[in-house]
Amino acid sequence: MKRILAVVIFLLALPQLALAIRIKDIASFDGVRDNQLIGYGLVVGLNGTGDSDQTKFPVQSLVNMLDRMGVTVNRNDITVKNVAAVMVTANLPPFAKQGARLDILVSSVGDAKSIAGGTLLMTPLKGADSQVYAVAQGGVLTNSFSYSGQAASAQKNHPTAGRVPSGALVERELPNVLADRAQLRLNLHQPDFTTATRIAQAVNDRFKGKLAAASDPGSVTMTLPDAYQGRVVEFVAEMERLDVRPDIVAKVVLNERTGTIVIGDNVRISTVAVSHGNLTLFIKETPKVSQPQPFSNTGETAVVPRTQIKVNEGGGGLAVMKEGASIGDVVRALNSLGVTPRDLIGIFQAIKAAGAMQAELEVI
Repeated sequence: MKRILAVVIFLLALPQLALAIRIKDIASFDGVRDNQLIGYGLVVGLNGTGDSDQTKFPVQSLVNMLDRMGVTVNRNDITVKNVAAVMVTANLPPFAKQGARLDILVSSVGDAKSIAGGTLLMTPLKGADSQVYAVAQGGVLTNSFSYSGQAASAQKNHPTAGRVPSGALVERELPNVLADRAQLRLNLHQPDFTTATRIAQAVNDRFKGKLAAASDPGSVTMTLPDAYQGRVVEFVAEMERLDVRPDIVAKVVLNERTGTIVIGDNVRISTVAVSHGNLTLFIKETPKVSQPQPFSNTGETAVVPRTQIKVNEGGGGLAVMKEGASIGDVVRALNSLGVTPRDLIGIFQAIKAAGAMQAELEVI
């Protein structure tokens, strides 16, 4: 633990470099996003681990499917355990074309014990507009098993949910939101006034004109240059490669469960003195039993209590951090006290309570 703490403190104490990041890594264009798809289907071919007779809708779905295929059966005559009703979900990426394949997630909605080894039958996947955008089918991979007997059972991972890699085919394409656009809007992943202004400035400097403006902390509006009219893709490819140094809010994140501490670069401390010490209390009970000698006519057994108490107070220290101290100064000062990560959590909370920390403190 001490070695890990020393490495973390060393890395935090290094001078922070102003590293630039590509625009494409911190923002995305309005409308260019994934879309969620969902569908209801059946998994067949299970080895007796499907839905039971108490689950009515899988049998009804099977009867309806057979009826569409020209097979007429009586619902009351069907008793199967190798069929499971499932919900199928997938993400449709932007600009996906017809025939492109998607990975899908298959999850049981009944009381099936396992869908391992089953085959998902053709399942339409719909979007929020109730339109079919893809069709899924294929063998389900769960990377799990579940076996049980009368007195014992064995299970690995989660056998009632699995994936079908490349199991869906795109049937309907999403509209091209960038086609014939004279203006584009770039949405930041982390809204910030300074970052939005820097993006607009970088775009204007690259294309030699007032093309971009930060309309709010979360978006930048851009006008397509005359030289790129009708060539939106080329403009986007050129623009998203520009480097911008994003700005972040001064924040300290504390995880009390794991003892993890993350400190931002912009954290500053006012003049404050911090003292740290450890108090260890050791109590040991060693009762002594006193009893009469063998063949004694009188006497009784007595228990004499004996308690050992030892108090060890570690050498505390007092460290003074001057006003405007950087993250490196803070870490070096606290390291001189010999604190552990869990001690740091309490120290940072006390500094914030004293009003000496100019940063947001978040405990997760």
